[in-house]
Amino acid sequence: MRVNYGYIKVLVLLVIVGFLYAFTNARNKSRVIAKPKVEFVGSDNLFLTQDNVSKLLIQNPSGLNNDKKDIIDLNVLESALNSNPMVKNAEVFMSVNGELSAEIEQKRPIARVHTNASYYVDDEGSYMPLSENYSARVPLVTGTVYKTKLDKIYKIARVVDEDEFLKQHVIEIHQDASQNISLRLRKYDFSIKIGSLNKLQKKINNFKAFYKKAIKDKTINTYSSVNLRFDNQVICTKK
Repeated sequence: MRVNYGYIKVLVLLVIVGFLYAFTNARNKSRVIAKPKVEFVGSDNLFLTQDNVSKLLIQNPSGLNNDKKDIIDLNVLESALNSNPMVKNAEVFMSVNGELSAEIEQKRPIARVHTNASYYVDDEGSYMPLSENYSARVPLVTGTVYKTKLDKIYKIARVVDEDEFLKQHVIEIHQDASQNISLRLRKYDFSIKIGSLNKLQKKINNFKAFYKKAIKDKTINTYSSVNLRFDNQVICTKK
């Protein structure tokens, strides 16, 4: 009987390839995960650091400390990062060589509450804690403010954040016990009484018109308060 050495060679080659694949795959899965690679997207102002994110990953219930690649649950790791109140969105990836990467988008604060508690209000109206790594330059919020009721503070803070004139000048948002709002400016010591947030844009436009005229007349420093609570007029109180 003639032996077909061609078939034998192909069979041996297939066995060797299968063995090498199984060996490489097993070795790759058993590889211990090293320190994750962290990339921040969006803002350059880091409220979290790479070490902060690494610790969040390592300290979660199925963390990375001595874990092997085949038992890492990426969804669990993403959930651990997204549960952090400074994180807006997080995605975790695993490369074929066992390198773990995380992309982090941080929350963006637009106001800083400074009452009996201190924290930020982010650009979606949510609570955001202060950071030891970076302090955002945003208006302070004073007065009667509750963490569970930030809707009015968020509304006025968002208007300030989106308006270049207000963003340049407003340094304080005050809410009294009746939830009436007033503002203070960076360069001038008068208060701007907005009252309720009804017809807010019209009130802001009225103030801009007053400000432009007061600067032109050089009377801007003679006022102690500017009242915008009425739709069609600006009532000023002199010092």
